[in-house]
Amino acid sequence: MRNPWPGLSPRRRRLLLGGAALVVVAGIVAAVLTTAGSSAAPRSGRPAQDRPGPVLLVPGYGGGRGGLLQLADRIHRATGRDAQVLTLVGDGTGDLGQQVGVLADAVERAYENGAPSVDVIGYSAGGVVARLWVARDGGEHQARRVVTLGAPMHGTGLAAAGGALVPGACPTACQQLIPGSPLLSRLPPLPPGLPWLSLWTERDETVTPPESARLDGAVNVALQGICPGDTAAHGDLPTDPAVTALVLKALGTASLAAPGKCLSS
Repeated sequence: MRNPWPGLSPRRRRLLLGGAALVVVAGIVAAVLTTAGSSAAPRSGRPAQDRPGPVLLVPGYGGGRGGLLQLADRIHRATGRDAQVLTLVGDGTGDLGQQVGVLADAVERAYENGAPSVDVIGYSAGGVVARLWVARDGGEHQARRVVTLGAPMHGTGLAAAGGALVPGACPTACQQLIPGSPLLSRLPPLPPGLPWLSLWTERDETVTPPESARLDGAVNVALQGICPGDTAAHGDLPTDPAVTALVLKALGTASLAAPGKCLSS
């Protein structure tokens, strides 16, 4: 092979070759570090509480987005943060596990786009989807905070009644929301330290009993416990002014705690 450095002593050639090798290695290391840094989604630990990012809102059974779109707009106007309402698979009555995939994909996209963190709001059955995501899809390490509104964490008697009265009229998600269903009974406890607000209305006639929203390890708040005159029913939760105020406070950076009084948005 032709000598690329004619006139140089063997010792000088070895020094130059060694230096070139070091440059190549340094470049490889830098590329690896850059690639690792570009994937912002935390794989261990949790996102920093003082770095709020986008908010993802998960609709409930049936996939209706109307009320959540209003809440998302209110969050954006109040905080400047991006707030996106997800579109569920099919008509929103299918397997809740498939809906988890919709949430997981949206979270990954947010981190790939440079988000410092992600907050999740789950309304009604969307709250169960959020819980499944935390338990099964790594949400424990990706969520900064989770807020659930009127979520049937332990199922709803309405689903059980519907399945019993009209056989065949209770789709997959409906069956999964029957109290004691295999899906609900196998859910593990919340991971310690994950800030989670579970808020419900005592006037709920969709999630029965309304206390099904109570979740061990979460900050549990019955709306009428702090706002006795509030008449919000299940369908009003995403747009009720007091609920919106509570959500905005929960999405902040202060430690998550049960409010001592009714708030106003």
